[in-house]
Formats: sequence, C-alpha cells, structure tokens
Amino acid sequence: MATITLKSPSITVKLPEGLSGERLLAFSPFNNWLKTLTSSLSLQRSNPSHPFHTDPYSLHSITIQSFDLFGRAPDQRLGFLKLTADVRNAANETLPGSVFLRGPSVAMLVMLIPDDVPAGAKNEMDERYVVLTVQPRIPAGSLEFVELPAGMVDEGGSFAGTAAQEIREELGLEIPESELRCLSDMVAESRGEEGGEGLPAAMYPSAGGCDEHIPIYMHERRVPRDTLKEWTGKLTGLRDDGERITLKLVKMKDLWREGRYDAKALAAVALWEGLRRESKL
Repeated sequence: MATITLKSPSITVKLPEGLSGERLLAFSPFNNWLKTLTSSLSLQRSNPSHPFHTDPYSLHSITIQSFDLFGRAPDQRLGFLKLTADVRNAANETLPGSVFLRGPSVAMLVMLIPDDVPAGAKNEMDERYVVLTVQPRIPAGSLEFVELPAGMVDEGGSFAGTAAQEIREELGLEIPESELRCLSDMVAESRGEEGGEGLPAAMYPSAGGCDEHIPIYMHERRVPRDTLKEWTGKLTGLRDDGERITLKLVKMKDLWREGRYDAKALAAVALWEGLRRESKL
C-alpha cells in the first residue's frame, strides 16, 4: 500500500493498489470533502462557543480502502471511493470516520398541470401532478424503486445543467436551465445563511456514511390534459448506461405517500410546502 503526504492539511494518505496519488487528487468529491472537513475542524478553535472548543478534534490520517472506476478503458474515471479518516482529540477520543465518497447529485420535482385548469383555481392542487421514475435500484434490493428523477453531477458539471440533462434523458422534456428553480437555494436565501461550516445548500440522504448531497430543483409546466395519460407507463432512460426507467404520475398532494421510500421526494415535499407557506412560491 503506497502512501502520499498532503500539504494542506499535512497528513498522510494510504492508497490501495491501482490508485495513484494523481488520480486521487484529481477527484473533486475527495477534495471538496477534505476542504469542508478541514474548515469545520478549524471552527473548533476559532469559535469559543463550539462544543469541542476546549478539546478540539484533528484529522491525523486517511486510508483509502477501495475505489470504483466508471467508463471504459482508456477513458475510465474515478467514480466511488471508500475511506477511513482518523479523527481524534488530545484525549485520544475518536469520531466515526468511515466514509463513502461519490460526490453530489441533483433531484428534480417536475409538476404538470392540465392547461384547462385556471391558475389559482381552488382545484389546482388536485390537478397538480408529479412525474416519478420507477427503476431498478440494486443497492436498495429493489427492481421497482419509486423516486424523483435524479442524477449524479459529472466532474466539472453544474447542478442546473445536470438537472436539465436528467429531465431530458429520463422524462423526455426539454427545459432550459433558466426555467429551473432550486428549492434548496431558495430556503438558504430565505434564512440568510452566512458563515458556519459552509455546507452546500442541499439535502444529505445519509450523512452518517456518505458525502452525497442533493439540491432539489423544481419546474412547473401546463400541458394539454390528454398528454398526461401518455406519461404513465412511458419507458425512458439510457439503455447503454443500464437504465430501465418507467414513468409514473401521482398527484402532488399524494407525493409524501407515493414517494415514502425516497428521501429526495420527502425532502421535496417539505421544501415545497414550507416555501409556499412563507409565500416564496
């Protein structure tokens, strides 16, 4: 197992066979995670009210246990990374440090309203439909997992650009980035968040073990009522990437029930309803 030494922070990183230091340091999820953790650790000393101020924790070393490459040779890229971080204080008390790095994703709340329903009508809520995907999710042990459309953000990609791309690939809708609204950003702006640990405005579905964070975008569109029937059961997805996706339409008022297994759907319901209560939507 090879070892490299980082300059900032000055710690050692053990690498498994087949993973070079150059490839690791070119992996944005690793760099972003390390930057955020380092910043959070520094707040212990600079903030007297921090719960760990009197006995702060430090990052001592990192061990990369395994990695997965995406794509085909010779154009493979680092996709997933499993590591352990040795974080402890002067009393040698440690914090749980098993980490699965995969980087950010985006989720899309796409709502369709029949165009014969007047805007602001009393029955508009009953006529507001959300597009869900039904697809195999092997990590969940499911072949018919119901969830909001979502996708990973590729290296160098933008959140809004990825959202627009996933909507096109999974739903067959062409939506300009400018017409997408980020619910996560809207909530952060309404709170006027500054300082703190610098976490991105996003939902963390499994913060106890994974760095994945998911901002939730929204798009609302009026469509002819007859086209709603065409969406349910429609087959989509990129077959070459192993995607086998069926579309499902549910009423927005039922999303909390229909999407109960999906953290993205539940977060979207909470953000959308909260922003509406505060007249932000």
